[in-house]
Amino acid sequence: MTLWRWILLLVIVAALAAFGWHWVAEDPGYVLVQLRGWQAETSVIAAVVVLLVAWGVLTALWRLVRWPFGALSRRHRRISHQRLGDGLVALMEGRHGDAERDLNRASRMDSLRGPALLASAEAASRRGEQGRALEALSEASQSAPRAARVLRARVLRRDGKAAEAVALLAPEADAGTLSPGGWRELAIAALATGDHRRAREALEPLQKSGALGTRGYVALEGQVLAASLKAAPDGAALNQLWSQLPKAQRRAPAAIDAYARAAAGFGMALPAMDEVESALRREWSPQLIETYGVLGDDNLDARLRRAETWLDTHPNDASLLLTLGRMCVRLKLWGKAHQYLERSLALKPSAAVWEALGDAYAGQSDADLAQLCYRNALAFGRDGLITPLPQESRASRLDTRPVAVEERSEHGVPRLRE
Repeated sequence: MTLWRWILLLVIVAALAAFGWHWVAEDPGYVLVQLRGWQAETSVIAAVVVLLVAWGVLTALWRLVRWPFGALSRRHRRISHQRLGDGLVALMEGRHGDAERDLNRASRMDSLRGPALLASAEAASRRGEQGRALEALSEASQSAPRAARVLRARVLRRDGKAAEAVALLAPEADAGTLSPGGWRELAIAALATGDHRRAREALEPLQKSGALGTRGYVALEGQVLAASLKAAPDGAALNQLWSQLPKAQRRAPAAIDAYARAAAGFGMALPAMDEVESALRREWSPQLIETYGVLGDDNLDARLRRAETWLDTHPNDASLLLTLGRMCVRLKLWGKAHQYLERSLALKPSAAVWEALGDAYAGQSDADLAQLCYRNALAFGRDGLITPLPQESRASRLDTRPVAVEERSEHGVPRLRE
């Protein structure tokens, strides 16, 4: 297709040249130039050609005169780009001293001054040289003021001055002109100062920008919402804050976990259980199933029966088995507690399971095995040596192999397990 276009273009140019030649041949024009007794006569075409040749010669002479100076400028530009690249590589490799040196040298070139000084400030901050980082940011603010302001807030927050970081970013936040990186720094700094309202206000623009990605935003959102709910002074304030949150935020597992635990702490176990059960009906969450098992002793028998029904669809969930085991320990159902906890331990060993097993043996007045389980819980958290339970202490004929469960879509088509 491109070849046919070139052929068509050449045909058009040839046709225009032919018609143009006939048009000029009929009347080539006349040009007369007189200057101090000197005169020159020629046609219009010849005059145009002479002017073009003269322009070309002058341009070539000008470039020839500028070449030595251009060579120096090109060398400076090439070296500055190389130093910028070397500095960024050194920054990523953790050679912060080398990075700061190369980046400061690269900043001598005007076009690279802003990026080089910003990266140099980051290198100085990672070295713990907060003063030098702030000096570099003061110079970088002349070339990249918004980026320098965000990075200054980050340096202040790392230096334990979160309040100053919030004050630095607050004017732009109130005006709604803060960059995505600024909103993130504002949320983290406000969280560090206990200003949970401002931290929550930063979530909406962050979500709209999409700068953090789904996983990063969900983690930050959960952190902010959990801290806000845990800071509620009483049950009334907790319920008021919960009702004011957007619906999407009230469905975040971290937020539901924080609300349920705080509500149970204020003696509101029933609302807490309702929220957790509703969330589990919408979407299964190991985090929330563990929360379900620590909401006090209200209606513990009914909660145990409800949780046991979930085994039909989630037989291999170690968190569910741990929750069931903890409930059975509190109800003193020792046989069922050991079955659930030992199966959970076989599927996914954890310090929490060992601790719950220790509680079960302690409730049965078996101090030796209880101490063994507690030691294993501590060793598991420290990557120490785990001592297995004696064979005679295990539940008889307990099958700890994963159970295969067939899953089907809404159309009845079996799903392949990942």
